[in-house]
Amino acid sequence: MNHSKLKGFLYGLATSVTFGLIPLFTLPLMGKGLTSDSILFYRFIAATLALGLMMVMKKESFRIHWKDVPLLIVMALFYTASSMFLLYGYEVMGAGVATTLHFTYPIFTTLLMLVLFREQASWVTWLAILLAVGGVARLSLQGTELRLDPWGVFIVLLSAVGYASYIVSVNKSRLKDMHSRKLAFYVFLFTALTFTVKNSVQGSFQPLPDFGSVGLVLLLAIAPTVISNITLLLAVRHIGGTLTSILGALEPVTAVVIGACVFGESFTAAEAMGIALILVAVILVILTNRIKGSVDTILKRIRPRHA
Repeated sequence: MNHSKLKGFLYGLATSVTFGLIPLFTLPLMGKGLTSDSILFYRFIAATLALGLMMVMKKESFRIHWKDVPLLIVMALFYTASSMFLLYGYEVMGAGVATTLHFTYPIFTTLLMLVLFREQASWVTWLAILLAVGGVARLSLQGTELRLDPWGVFIVLLSAVGYASYIVSVNKSRLKDMHSRKLAFYVFLFTALTFTVKNSVQGSFQPLPDFGSVGLVLLLAIAPTVISNITLLLAVRHIGGTLTSILGALEPVTAVVIGACVFGESFTAAEAMGIALILVAVILVILTNRIKGSVDTILKRIRPRHA
């Protein structure tokens, strides 16, 4: 494995682990009565300010070309759709079903790469996707959550398509060479403006109830937003959108570990099986080239005997 791919896998793993911290900060905020729109508004406002401050401290330029603005807005809309529709899905259906449906985004990522750019995924990649989705299902689905609400399914699939579209646009647009912090800053900025307009029109602004909520918002903005998005951008550049999206299967693993260690939730055999499937999927992704090479070598040795 070359150095670039190794860095890509490490960035992808960091993205998954940090993004999986979202429940650690959002559940307490919801418990304080904040709505999804309010949480998302504060999350992206704080993330924009934090990333902007980071760029100022590093003396990085904010300058962009005007021709890049429409594409940045489109990317922000994809990111907005992913964040918004997933939380809406939690409100209309079980969180386990919503998490499982959202994680179909590696399938949509692979299909978009195939349809739009004629990039075909190998059989190893498709096997990893199926194992990852199966693992997420085992982690997330509970016996009482198996009845699907058609509207909820549609909502969460929009979230999956939005996230897949964001990953593909990062991978294939002319902005892929923009510095990761600058790209993330403008995506967050336009996402924050979207939720500002949405909350203004709906008149649904909610003040943060206490200083503890301020701290939770700051943590939500930094770990599973700023850090996870920057490492996502770097991972996509090094290993591509499809492999990065499959590594995202570790997001619910992080959530399950947090649930068990922080919120005292039980850890079941089904969850252990789900984690095992996801780890196998991740190993397949990392060893894709070696596996394909070994299988091809075996087939070449077998074929002449039957010729």
